[in-house]
Amino acid sequence: MLMEGLTSSSDELKKKKEEKNNNNNKKGALGWIEWLRGWMYVIHEMLFQRILASHLQNPMPLPPVNDLTCIVTGSTSGIGREIARQLAESGAHVVMAVRNPKAALDLIQKWQNEWSGMGLPLNIEVMELDLLSLDSVVKFAEAYNARMGPLHALINNAGIFSIGEPQKFSKDGYEEHLQVNHLAPALLSILLLPSLIRGSPSRIINVNSVMHYVGFVDTEDMNIISSKRKFTSLVGYSSSKLAQVMFSSVLHKKLPVESGINVVCVSPGIVHTNVARDLSKFVQAAYGLIPYFIFSPQEGSRSTLFAATDPQVPEYCELLKADKWPVCAFLSQECRPTNPSEEAHNVETSYQVWEKTMEMVGLTSDVVERLLEGEQVGCRYGGTDLAD
Repeated sequence: MLMEGLTSSSDELKKKKEEKNNNNNKKGALGWIEWLRGWMYVIHEMLFQRILASHLQNPMPLPPVNDLTCIVTGSTSGIGREIARQLAESGAHVVMAVRNPKAALDLIQKWQNEWSGMGLPLNIEVMELDLLSLDSVVKFAEAYNARMGPLHALINNAGIFSIGEPQKFSKDGYEEHLQVNHLAPALLSILLLPSLIRGSPSRIINVNSVMHYVGFVDTEDMNIISSKRKFTSLVGYSSSKLAQVMFSSVLHKKLPVESGINVVCVSPGIVHTNVARDLSKFVQAAYGLIPYFIFSPQEGSRSTLFAATDPQVPEYCELLKADKWPVCAFLSQECRPTNPSEEAHNVETSYQVWEKTMEMVGLTSDVVERLLEGEQVGCRYGGTDLAD
């Protein structure tokens, strides 16, 4: 914005041009200070996460969850596998939303065999969901909403970090990190609002990453295909995770307290999962040398389990809404409230991310309000209505 004291038209034009240039520069990447601060945060997390989380038990003891129905995406390996297993063993009805149903069914059989004689059979089922297909996301949501049953926790856990891999695009035309880590979970969260309303009080839990601290979102180039930024897997991953936080913050604001639906992002910490398969041999060797610093999947699941079950989380979310805080609730790997990155606090960009995301997944920007009012809402994917 121009300073009010300027009167010369030439000065005004100069100021506007400088402002435009600054805005363009901001769209290109993080500033050096923010970038360095982000990496310092990442390094600090890796070196001290175990000390900071030393007060947590492993596995995480859960409150009674017998009345809860939870959907967990990406639940055949890593953190998602631990989340699904522990919720089921604590009595919850768990829906494993996975790309490979056979692998999930084999896991369930294994868990049931191990659980025999220790109580009732685990209440787990499998539904197919491929986040690299937005048609699959819509079909999954339609099938679940058609049950007319409640959903108490949607846990968007699935994600990819294709380290060292060339840029790849989904059949929908979107960069794979962007689609799997942000677009598909965002679409799923919106489509399942009817079931989340029936399950109210309910929660949307987005498993995020400390790497969002070095992320930057250019809403004019979400696919990272322009010459302004060179694509790397790190750029794709960190940008998609920041987009998830920004989108979550807007969704958090759009869901009124009366809806009983809360949105939380969590950091699992630095966790040794299947991502290591894509690392260089040198980095894999480093993983082997520093087991003390890296969380196991069971340890990494604690913040998500806490966010999905702790009774104080909704109160915290409602407090943030009352205070009109610029970002959604964000829980650290030590299960404590923390602030996402400085860039995540950019309200203007967050709303731009919302608008662009809605456009990319084929929804209108007012879809939340319309679904809360019980309207039928169309989507260009899947081919049918989203609301019951």
